[in-house]
Amino acid sequence: QVQLVESGGGLVQPGDSLTLSCAASGSIVNVPALTWYRQPPGKERELVARINIHGDTNYEDSVKGRFTISRDNAKNTAYLQMNSLKPEDTALYFCTADVWEDGGGEHRLLNIRGQGTQVTVSS
Repeated sequence: QVQLVESGGGLVQPGDSLTLSCAASGSIVNVPALTWYRQPPGKERELVARINIHGDTNYEDSVKGRFTISRDNAKNTAYLQMNSLKPEDTALYFCTADVWEDGGGEHRLLNIRGQGTQVTVSS
């Protein structure tokens, strides 16, 4: 069974940095895309950053220049380096992944989501 696990969240002060990780595990052939989302309290989720297997990225406007998404294909892991954090970055951060799973000789494409990690930015 393919799973995604996020880590790295916490309570930080404005201006601080955090690095989140999103690791996929299981019978994985490859991971075409990994996407970070966030859901602030009482609000809809929003896409934060996305990276494909070639390293192409895109970002939500409010995080451009502050957040950097990267990945380690050998580890099927994506990272979100967050700098100059602001109180409005407070949210549950979770990742989703498009994953080709090896199902015992058959490959199937899954879209899976992790449980998320809480990021709170407060003085």
